[in-house]
Amino acid sequence: MKQSPGRTSNFSNDETIHEELQPVIDNIERVIVGKRNTITKLLCAMLAQGHVLLDDVPGVGKTTLAKALAATLDLHYARIQFTPDLLPTDVTGVSIYNPAQGAFIFQPGPVFTNLLLADEVNRTSPRTQSALLEVMEERQVTVDGVAHPLAPPFMVIATENPIEYEGTFPLPESQLDRFLFRLNLGYPTIEEETQMLERVTHSHPLSTIRPVLSHERVMTLMEHIPNVYLSPSIRQYIAQLALKTREHPRIYLGMSPRAAIALQRAAQAWAFIHGREFVIPDDIRLLFPDIIAHRLILKGGNRHQQTTVIEDLVHDILQQVPIPDRERRER
Repeated sequence: MKQSPGRTSNFSNDETIHEELQPVIDNIERVIVGKRNTITKLLCAMLAQGHVLLDDVPGVGKTTLAKALAATLDLHYARIQFTPDLLPTDVTGVSIYNPAQGAFIFQPGPVFTNLLLADEVNRTSPRTQSALLEVMEERQVTVDGVAHPLAPPFMVIATENPIEYEGTFPLPESQLDRFLFRLNLGYPTIEEETQMLERVTHSHPLSTIRPVLSHERVMTLMEHIPNVYLSPSIRQYIAQLALKTREHPRIYLGMSPRAAIALQRAAQAWAFIHGREFVIPDDIRLLFPDIIAHRLILKGGNRHQQTTVIEDLVHDILQQVPIPDRERRER
């Protein structure tokens, strides 16, 4: 890995990827065509031990992306279709009385997995949505006063449809703040869609995908993320961005300390993916919009009507906060 910071340009698809992680991205790209940036950020969230909200229209490959990631990293995968009648115990599990043993036995729910797809998470009741909170934050389920830890790694990928809100329950700020990224896939270009149609002519490429890393190796790589170096000026840069969102006259709810920690952790994972042992300002600037946009609330109006406005504000904040001197080496 590169070991000394220096001047860098904006990221491109040609930037060197960590030698063990390049095959991961390539493998998923066999299934999801032309979405390398989103795939890389999803991998970044996995290494940073974060969760992802996929906010996109139906049919663009959200479920397929989650399945491809699980298959590539040899992760145990589970899916929950969230509906209005779903109960919290349908998510976490329940204790059932066993007459033979004369005791209640805990039956684990679908959250006891490595990669959980929470499909259309905004279509279930707030009570069931809140059942995910402890799982996402604490990596455990508590039933009848007994804590049941989840085996690592654990990641939630939740999906939402951004254009259909009838009969939905918008996620509260406390739950949105627990998602590291809000990402979207978007529609493919003509060339990408043509290539996709060619690949699925005889069979879906997902059926032939094979693991390229074991989940044990993924855990080992995760252990390296906290060791990626952040200079004092980078940490100050994150704090200045957070303060700017809190003091902005048009923002009602700004960046939380949890979000600042998430940005730092994600930047470390992003640097590691790109073969560096240090974080640079471009890491922060690249990841900041996907980490902060879903956490901000503007003064007045509906959150869903403010999406474009928030994106413009995030861009303005990045322009207003000075970038640390990239030539100064503080190590």
